[in-house]
Amino acid sequence: MKAGTLYLVPTPIGNLEDMTFRAIRILKEVDVILAEDTRTSAPMLKHFGIDKKAYSHHQHNEHKATSEVIKFLKQGQNVALISDAGTPAISDPGFFLVREVLKNEIEVNCLPGATAFVPALVNSGLPSDQFVFEGFLPVKKGRQTRLKLLANEERTMIFYESPHRLLKTLTEFAEFLGGDRQASVSRELTKMYEETVRGTLVEIKSHFENNILKGEFVICVSGGKVGEERGAKNALSTKENYYKK
Repeated sequence: MKAGTLYLVPTPIGNLEDMTFRAIRILKEVDVILAEDTRTSAPMLKHFGIDKKAYSHHQHNEHKATSEVIKFLKQGQNVALISDAGTPAISDPGFFLVREVLKNEIEVNCLPGATAFVPALVNSGLPSDQFVFEGFLPVKKGRQTRLKLLANEERTMIFYESPHRLLKTLTEFAEFLGGDRQASVSRELTKMYEETVRGTLVEIKSHFENNILKGEFVICVSGGKVGEERGAKNALSTKENYYKK
């Protein structure tokens, strides 16, 4: 019997119009849907007419659940994994499942689609030719060690952050990276109250000290001086090459 396929299906990070036709088709066709939080996924699935029960697959049960998923796949069933928003395995459950499925020589297919850090980076105005995605920083253990290492990073850095830790993180960035470092903070991407604030770390921190902190945040911080110079040089080179065509 031919094994099934594990599909990683990105879902909108806010605006349901960002769902792809292919993602809807795959979710309608698969035998099993795994969702990070079935309560969050249910309205989205209903909106697109996907009349299928979703089963929980999150960071607290993924090790135990993965063996069952592999059994389904070996029986020839196709399985789709979705997260609450965005692409599975990007600061969300998925990596462990993908690794174990591949160990069993079963096909994995990841669809292209929504993820928060790409529009935040492109919209930031910071160099995007080279960048490093850091996701969420450690909350306690290893946090300062990571920040000290990132002080020497030349590429644009991208982070995810929650509302209740945003000001603390911006304060630490200013301390370890320099308050005059250029940055941007995007929140509520693709939603009604989408906002991107650009400036130095000190300026951005001041803005959010005087505004309501709601939504999910993506922070982009420019690399060191060498990185900024490289980004400007590469942007000029790209422009020159365009006009040579």
